[in-house]
Amino acid sequence: MPGPIPGWLLLLGALTAIGPLSVDMYLPSLPTIARDLNTSSAAAGLTLTVFLISLAIGQLIYGPASDRFGRKPPLYIGLAMYVAASIGCAFAKDATMLAVLRGVQGFGGCAGMVIARAAVRDRMDPAGAAQAYSTLMLVMGVAPILAPMIGGAVLQFATWRVIFALLTAFGVLSLVAVHYLMRESLAPEQARKLAVGHVLRDYWELLRDHHYAAYMWCGAVFLSGMFAYITVSSFVLIDGYGLTPSHYAWVFGSNAAGMIAASRVNVRLVRKYSPARVLRRALWVPAITSVLAAAAAAAGFTPLPLVLAALFCYIASIGCISPNTGALAMAGQGARAGTGSALMGAMQFGLGMVTGTVVAAIGQTALPLLGMMAVCAIVALLLGLRITREEPAA
Repeated sequence: MPGPIPGWLLLLGALTAIGPLSVDMYLPSLPTIARDLNTSSAAAGLTLTVFLISLAIGQLIYGPASDRFGRKPPLYIGLAMYVAASIGCAFAKDATMLAVLRGVQGFGGCAGMVIARAAVRDRMDPAGAAQAYSTLMLVMGVAPILAPMIGGAVLQFATWRVIFALLTAFGVLSLVAVHYLMRESLAPEQARKLAVGHVLRDYWELLRDHHYAAYMWCGAVFLSGMFAYITVSSFVLIDGYGLTPSHYAWVFGSNAAGMIAASRVNVRLVRKYSPARVLRRALWVPAITSVLAAAAAAAGFTPLPLVLAALFCYIASIGCISPNTGALAMAGQGARAGTGSALMGAMQFGLGMVTGTVVAAIGQTALPLLGMMAVCAIVALLLGLRITREEPAA
């Protein structure tokens, strides 16, 4: 995609960023929320868990709905729900009310994430989609850099409720932009039935589709390593290595910047090589670095530079791996792009919550984190090597 980024793709990137923004801008406020609402840190953390669960489950509904009614109508409903819930969060009186509203917020916000991928598939072939998904990754990657800084800055001058006011404003702007700037990309003749049995059959057929399922699982397994990183990296680096919260924010932002850079490299690579070939090579980088780092950690050698290098290589690789697994999985799903996008997103978040929970239960130190990332990278590599051998251009 030479030249400037098209406006429609920037809009889809903004819609995709709703989830990360709603998480990362809110993270610095959790201790303050616990104090203000007179609740425990665990109860405050539950508001985040509920948001992520609804973010995963909601995609399974919006995907089939967008295959039936088009891409824009479900976006209207989802974004309106997101805006209403964000307003409610700003006025929540207790942790229970906040958790419920965060669940509604996640259910509404996930519409942009699932429909953005489907809209790209409507417009482009696999190579073009890989470039477009890389651009979405670039826009979405800005969120983990800016959102914690914005959230931290708000807390210096105002209450945590202002964070939800900002999310409300972002939701309103997105809703207006969708109405005036987004073109409906689903052809009327491609609309599919929305009966429950038909939707379930579509999901079952997707899971049985060897090409789709292999790339979907490859991407989901690899991204689940990122969820382990998000879950425990702050405890590992701040509590274990003594980094200050501001230094941790720089590490978090640097890794996100690496992901953005890799996504731009991927745009150039897929102009010259097939997405399958790029994916096949890219999977080796996190596999080698995370296995070496995990082996060193198992031997008791865990200097901070080694841990930071392993984390950077893994997170940066997402910018090259995720766009290609997504484009290749969606390549044959023209008539059910929304359903395919929904299943992919739900599997990514669902598997990610499992790995995050497991690594947190094992221990919030470098070894469990690096070990989980190594397992995810190796499994993704094996899946990727197997399926890319079947690609003619690989």
